[in-house]
Amino acid sequence: MLLGDVVYTKLVDRIFTGELQPGAQLSVPALAGELDVSRSPVRDAVQRLIAEGLAVHVPNAGARVAFVDEETIAQVMTVRRLLDEHAAREATERATEADVAHLRALIGHQASQLEDEPHPLIDARNDLEFHTAIRDLARNPTLSEALHRLDTKAHLFNSGLWADQRNRRIALDEHRRIVAAIEIGDADEAARAAAAHVSSILIRMRRRVRAEG
Repeated sequence: MLLGDVVYTKLVDRIFTGELQPGAQLSVPALAGELDVSRSPVRDAVQRLIAEGLAVHVPNAGARVAFVDEETIAQVMTVRRLLDEHAAREATERATEADVAHLRALIGHQASQLEDEPHPLIDARNDLEFHTAIRDLARNPTLSEALHRLDTKAHLFNSGLWADQRNRRIALDEHRRIVAAIEIGDADEAARAAAAHVSSILIRMRRRVRAEG
């Protein structure tokens, strides 16, 4: 893995865990010193965060972690629902027995970790891995890239969901329904399950924000 990728991953992890809060400054010199690397890979990583919507450039202030409000996340999730619905349908039509076995393995891994205390970063990674696996089965790089950008922005807003055991179990159940439909070859049901999953996430995110507010 290139150094720039390593730095990028470390910064994403900090954002997803809340160590770097929305609005936090992403100073290239400060981060380079903290991570004990040169400024070049940090600069590349920060530019990548900006390109993916996890950071923004503020005139006369440099890069900062992006702030995603409820209205923006609703727009993000609306588009994600449509694209995930399409991805699940395409994945069902293209999935092999080996592909289904891989999805089942991801579900099994996610289920095994429910016995552990919530770990938002690990759970967020598992969620991204699961959805990426389905999207890759659609064999549409443009679709996968668009959904990756939407997913990372959604995780910027919903990381608190992974600290709640009930929400972890709900997400697992919803993932299981998607895989079950793919396994039996029901593309319509897979699409419905994927769309329902995204809609459910948005509702749970809104409830969390309002409860905290």
